[in-house]
Amino acid sequence: MLEQEFDTAMWRTVDVARKHKYTPTYFMQMLEEHGGVQTAKRLLAGENPQYGLDHLWEMGLLHESMEAQVIKEKFQSLFTVEEINEAKKRLIDRGFNVG
Repeated sequence: MLEQEFDTAMWRTVDVARKHKYTPTYFMQMLEEHGGVQTAKRLLAGENPQYGLDHLWEMGLLHESMEAQVIKEKFQSLFTVEEINEAKKRLIDRGFNVG
């Protein structure tokens, strides 16, 4: 199921961050409580990007971010056009090539 694959991708983001000495505690709590898709939707609906996105940017790991997963063609059917565009905007604002 696609939602389960997205959940797995979100937990992989957590694993990558932890390997780089960053534990995204709030993100992990949200994943446990809401699952990957609803967590992404909630974070994308916020006015400002979460702190973790900038932390991943600083570590050169934007390609592992929740936003990078949202814009993958494979997962786009789980999100609205507005959510996908917001994810793209946040990545572009940090110099990520969404091409």
